[in-house]
Amino acid sequence: MTSELVIRIIADAAVVPVVLLAAYALLFKVPKGARFQAYSRVLMAGLTAYLLAKFIGFVYQPTDMRPFELLGVEPGASYLDNPGFPSDHVLFVTAITLAVWFETKQRIITGILVVLSGCVALGRILALVHSPLDVIGGVVIAAIGALWYIQVPVEKRGDRGKSRRRQ
Repeated sequence: MTSELVIRIIADAAVVPVVLLAAYALLFKVPKGARFQAYSRVLMAGLTAYLLAKFIGFVYQPTDMRPFELLGVEPGASYLDNPGFPSDHVLFVTAITLAVWFETKQRIITGILVVLSGCVALGRILALVHSPLDVIGGVVIAAIGALWYIQVPVEKRGDRGKSRRRQ
């Protein structure tokens, strides 16, 4: 397997297992009575992060060209025809990872998602479609969107702690 193929897989294809694993966690690990509130928070956090990313990307672009354009080479992964700040891929996988952590507290699943999200972030940089600043911007903006999870009721947080000890 060539290094270009490995980079393309981690930059693009690693998003698929993130989505599938997160869907499993959010569908089967969130208690039935709390799903509506949990899914509402996930939706609001995702929308907030997305809209904030679009606004910040419109107002601030560190450069008009992506790294592969600056170097005059072919991109190593898929990309949208825009300057690239923040990274949409990294924003998406980070938002999903945060949703799983805050709504399920599943350590193992969240750990796997963190590793996969890190692979996507590294892959986007190695593929020269994003700079490290683009990737960091995606993570930070997703974290700002995650402020919606502060609204998780205190008693619900306590219940999760008890169920975590049983795992």
